[in-house]
Amino acid sequence: MPAPTGAQHLADALTALGTEVVFGLPGVHNLPLWEALADTDIRLVGVRHEQTAGYAADGYARATGKLGVALVTTGPGAANTLAAVGEAMASAAPVLIIATDIPSTLRRPGVVRGVLHETSDQQAMFAPVTKAGFTVTSADQVAATLHRAARLALQPQSGPVYLGIPADFLSERTPARRPPRSHARPSEIPDLSEAEALLVAADRPLIWAGGGALRAEAGEAIGKLAERLAAPVLTTFGARGLLPVDHPCLAPNPVHAPEVGALWDEADVVLAIGTDFDGLMTQNWLMPQPKKLIAINVDPDDAAKNYRPDITLVGDARVLVEALKVEERAGIAALVGRLAKVSARVRQRIKEEEPQAADLLSTLDEVLPQDAVVVADMCVAGYWIGGFHRVRAPRKLAYPMGWGTLGYGFPAALGAGAAGVGRAICVSGDGGFLFGCGDLHTLAQEQLPVTVILVDDGGYGMLRYDQDRAGLPRRGVDWDSPDFVGLARAFGVHADRVSGFGRAFRRLLGEFVESDEPNVLVVRAKMAPPLNTSPRWYRKESL
Repeated sequence: MPAPTGAQHLADALTALGTEVVFGLPGVHNLPLWEALADTDIRLVGVRHEQTAGYAADGYARATGKLGVALVTTGPGAANTLAAVGEAMASAAPVLIIATDIPSTLRRPGVVRGVLHETSDQQAMFAPVTKAGFTVTSADQVAATLHRAARLALQPQSGPVYLGIPADFLSERTPARRPPRSHARPSEIPDLSEAEALLVAADRPLIWAGGGALRAEAGEAIGKLAERLAAPVLTTFGARGLLPVDHPCLAPNPVHAPEVGALWDEADVVLAIGTDFDGLMTQNWLMPQPKKLIAINVDPDDAAKNYRPDITLVGDARVLVEALKVEERAGIAALVGRLAKVSARVRQRIKEEEPQAADLLSTLDEVLPQDAVVVADMCVAGYWIGGFHRVRAPRKLAYPMGWGTLGYGFPAALGAGAAGVGRAICVSGDGGFLFGCGDLHTLAQEQLPVTVILVDDGGYGMLRYDQDRAGLPRRGVDWDSPDFVGLARAFGVHADRVSGFGRAFRRLLGEFVESDEPNVLVVRAKMAPPLNTSPRWYRKESL
């Protein structure tokens, strides 16, 4: 029997990693990979643009916690993924980009010869937006290099990794070198006594939980600690769903609401878990430095780059939180009462400021299936979802506030829909949806369980708001909307339209989410942006 090809080695390595789904687009250089994957149980979802492959891999990773894999071709195909890879990097999504490169036999060091799809250094394009990059140097190294790249992508802090494979290695037959064994080190517990003493002595402790806490599956441990401390828990955009919506210590989102931000201002000790305190969450660091700050993080530099911790505990979030020894204290009843008042005020504020947003949020809360995964784009409706939607469980909201990439929602929802963890609900504006609307064809062909809520406000609603607020004439932000319903139907996807988020929206959305087929619900509506968008931040620079 002849030795396997490099493409077969890669397919075998992906199988060994437990890969279930790969998103990709064929090209002249990577066709052997499509052939090799056809002989496995891995589902290869073909998309219509490489950016979709990257976003879909990200959506899959966020919905499952597993490695998301995108398979693309050389040069422009690889370059088309960069926006998606940048979002994955900023949001710590474990994504593996597998891209072919020009054949090694045609490469001449230091010279760009004009080979089809050639770049001088393809791996270098990915350096600013990945944890690391690897280029295979021989066919027998394909499997070993893939295993190394996949481990690094999943290793905390997780993130995207680039793997380049010269095209000739895919057809070359060679025995594979055995992948190196992974030697996982047990997590060491640092001295916790100083942190425990600070928490015990605190009059108004507060827990701030970020995406690292969610990825570490630390929710249950954090919930128990919060109850013992009688401490409110604030979650970042990346940690939404960390605690159940009825947990007694869960503060309503977002911290950008003044009533919620007051919890931070009043705290005398903040326990920050798996967070770097980015600008979007802290209103560009206008939230004051805590009186005392304890940080739990896998990376001490990440923990200290924006706010100075008094104590830094390096390690796995779940392990360290479980190890904290803090006795139960009084005050939980008073905290529950206060948080109920804060929540009621936040909800009343929404009704007063933007009734349509209140209707959208209440409808989602009432009609979505329990296991639904909501994927929000960078649009006005998406900002309302990211800030105020009641997320029922971890990994049930994907929101691109790491890098802020418009056009994320629809392609990422394809990945979430392919994950098999529940129906994906995409909330997108008309502008962002048009970035990747060609993948309606993918949605129809793959029959993915995705419902798209397409909010059509006739342009770029957030940018329109910015121009209006500045007293500027509107330029480039308004248009005559295409027939989105006709567009979806042309691809074979069921679609309908409503005006506003009233009874007709509620009825149709209820029908759409119960369907086994993909569908698109177009909603003609305009809304003002919420408090968690930068023009509406309540904290301002002092003069």
